[in-house]
Amino acid sequence: MNTLSVRAPLRAAGKPQYLHLAVRTYSGVAATTLNPACRANKRTSTFSLTSKRPISSTPQNQITDYFPPPKTPNVKEVQTAWVHPVYTESQMRNIRIAHRQASNWSDWVALGTVRIFRWGMDTATGYKHPKPGQELSGIFKMTEHKWMNRFIFLESVAGVPGMVGGMLRHLRSLRKMKRDNGWIETLLEEAFNERMHLLTFLKLAEPGWFMRLMVIAAQGVFFNGFFLAYLISPRICHRFVGYLEEEAVITYTRAIEELEAGKLPQWDDLDAPEIAIKYWQMPEGQRKMKDLLMFVRADEAKHREVNHTLANLKQTFDPNPYQIEYTDPSISHPTKGIDNLKPEGWDRKEIFVIEAKQAKP
Repeated sequence: MNTLSVRAPLRAAGKPQYLHLAVRTYSGVAATTLNPACRANKRTSTFSLTSKRPISSTPQNQITDYFPPPKTPNVKEVQTAWVHPVYTESQMRNIRIAHRQASNWSDWVALGTVRIFRWGMDTATGYKHPKPGQELSGIFKMTEHKWMNRFIFLESVAGVPGMVGGMLRHLRSLRKMKRDNGWIETLLEEAFNERMHLLTFLKLAEPGWFMRLMVIAAQGVFFNGFFLAYLISPRICHRFVGYLEEEAVITYTRAIEELEAGKLPQWDDLDAPEIAIKYWQMPEGQRKMKDLLMFVRADEAKHREVNHTLANLKQTFDPNPYQIEYTDPSISHPTKGIDNLKPEGWDRKEIFVIEAKQAKP
């Protein structure tokens, strides 16, 4: 933020009841009104006390809320078909940056494409990862505003692969009149989860016209490209998403590290939006911005595991191991939770294939 000005209105009698804050952001001004009684509260911040979004790439807010609920006075709440699994704090802290080594030409195609995408996104969002001991400055210094732009752009694109894969497999099942063996639900749930990430961040920031155009262009190109690629080779597409989610885990890990290092002070006491608290079932005492990033990172780590696992299977025959109920309960297999994230298993193709075939009717 460039400037912060405080104006106290004159009152004819009695102590002033309100303080008007005008906060100048990266490219605009957001104003709010605060009760002085709240100033001493450590948890209070301009982020949580105003309905206007603090990080904005437009001069002022154009609408009061993104994706507001429909105007149905008789409806209290709309239930979702997918209930998010509950993560513990220890599980989320155990998330690690990991990489599956490319072992064949299809893996290299997927990895090379992700690296190109990563370069393009870093260029578009002005990001440059510093070397150990290096302190970046100028246009490469990451701020809350730049991180939020990166998150919104990332999540607006990340919801595409699961929807495309689920849609194509759904149509294939209808066309061939055959069961899909549990893949469709997992892929659509992944797309829904990524969309919830986006909705959550949109409660904290308002993208401007340039970001909107970038999202429209990226979605248009990426959807059609991924659609054609999935028709040609679903295996490469799932490997691509697995590598893409590896990069997402890196992104959120670095953001968390910067927050813990005190480089993002505006997020220190920022409360997570209500939509996030309900979706992740965030417990009391774990409802800050840092906790939100840890929940999102855990989701991305799970998508990393799921897509690398699906890429190891025979795309048209093997059942989805995440939807399997074995006749022998002692047989271990991947689950929806994050307690069994084992990156070394990504290179052990035979494990998932054998388990899936054992459960196949």
